[in-house]
Amino acid sequence: MIEDHDHKDHDHRATWWQRGVIYQIYPRSFQDSNGDGVGDLAGILARLDYLQWLGVDAVWISPVYPSPMADFGYDVSDYCNIDPLFGTMADFDALADAIHARSLKLIMDLVPNHTSDRHPWFNESRASRENPKRDWYVWRDAKRDGAPPNNWLSEFGGPAWTWDAHTQQYYYHAYLSAQPDLNWRNPDVRAAFDGILKFWFDRGVDGFRIDTVQHLFEDESLRDNPPNPDWRPGDAPTAALSRLYTTDRPELWPVLKHWRQLADIYQDRVLISEAYVPVDKLAPYYGDRGDAVHLPFNFHLIGCDWSAGPLADLIARYERMLPPHGWPNWVLGNHDRARIASRVGPAQAANAAMLLLTLRGTPTMYYGDELGMTNVAIPPDQVRDPWEKNVAGYGLGRDPVRTPMAWDTSANAGFSPGLPWLPVHADWKTRNVDAQRSDPASLLNLTRALLALRRRESALSIGGYDGIWAAGPVLCYVRQSGARRILVCLNLADRAAHVALPGRAIESVLLTTDGPPPFQPNSVSVPAISLSPNQGIVALLKDA
Repeated sequence: MIEDHDHKDHDHRATWWQRGVIYQIYPRSFQDSNGDGVGDLAGILARLDYLQWLGVDAVWISPVYPSPMADFGYDVSDYCNIDPLFGTMADFDALADAIHARSLKLIMDLVPNHTSDRHPWFNESRASRENPKRDWYVWRDAKRDGAPPNNWLSEFGGPAWTWDAHTQQYYYHAYLSAQPDLNWRNPDVRAAFDGILKFWFDRGVDGFRIDTVQHLFEDESLRDNPPNPDWRPGDAPTAALSRLYTTDRPELWPVLKHWRQLADIYQDRVLISEAYVPVDKLAPYYGDRGDAVHLPFNFHLIGCDWSAGPLADLIARYERMLPPHGWPNWVLGNHDRARIASRVGPAQAANAAMLLLTLRGTPTMYYGDELGMTNVAIPPDQVRDPWEKNVAGYGLGRDPVRTPMAWDTSANAGFSPGLPWLPVHADWKTRNVDAQRSDPASLLNLTRALLALRRRESALSIGGYDGIWAAGPVLCYVRQSGARRILVCLNLADRAAHVALPGRAIESVLLTTDGPPPFQPNSVSVPAISLSPNQGIVALLKDA
């Protein structure tokens, strides 16, 4: 058993981003309003009533800025406008107003590490070595033999340096060659992004998820990255080197603190960072005194072994790592990683939802996970993801998790009257919003009930822990706010399990994944509960 009493509940001053639940929308795939097969802002607007019915608190929208779409919006060519594929600035304003009218919050992506190679800044930078914007990007001479400056690798395959014949230098790109990295040591670059943040904050945006922030700075001496000792033949070649000199450089922390100062000028705004780093490296993103990012995304549930012991250990380790000023958060799925139901299996999808929505901290949900959507096999001739195209054969493509949302049984699952940009999942006629909304036992209705329970019970939204432990295949933890204690037990096996709960008598079962569970207290002092295969429960405990 792991007992953890260090993090008790927050008081009534908890902010919306501490109490709330974030819902990520990949805009290309949520709802198409004009029949071109690609989702858009007007489509999101048309589905806001669904999000309000579901019970989420904030909507995070992946990039909708003007872009050549080499990486589907993460190659930005204008940070202060909307790509015509998604609509207009008027459409954005209408969506923002409608979101706020429903008492929801709006979070946008910020992509500061790199721009598109078609951004006007880069056009100027590559025009000549003397151009005033030359130093806005990372340019270096070739080695004497003409080779790139060092051994750094692109995350999307191949060298991280591209030769520019016109100016006879290499430029650095952590991702695609069409995504040149900005030089964050240049104060003009920093000032430009100050203006970008202010532009959107002034327009009413409630926060930013900051893309791939760990790559913002590289080693100024361009030292070679060392070999990755964990890399094995057959692993993706992009992982052959440890990213020692290309990620998490010390120059990053002052930039994050500066952005926090800027955000704090506005009221109730949130900054969320994307950085795939070990648990023990998340703390610096919060800042020394909680003066950097509000929520450094915690992705560790995604890669954790789906069994009680490792999960209990992860939760406890993460809580121990948190600085006193750090608020936790959890992510189980996003636009870059395999769908939850594909990772843990359809039978465990309900437990995954129960876990995400009852842990301490802010949860982020990914669109379609509330339906149990799984990865979709993409035929080779329909692959769109540049990662998969560049590093073929390693299964790195993200297309399978970005497929259209299924709404009903009409053509293309109600996503679009036109041909969708990616295929819809095969079981869309039964795995859609309308079908699950009318089924009381569906994953969608369970998710909605969990969201309502979380909002109703402060022990679940802002409470602390009073114990985390594994009992065979069952993960258990107690959430507490004041005298109110709520037990969560998740049977992560496909066999029945019996869990002893010494000193924890159950008063009532609040919610289960598959109906009321049978349980028989052995005595007043030594209660126990039996769980069906793959069953999870949330129960109110009697006063101690």
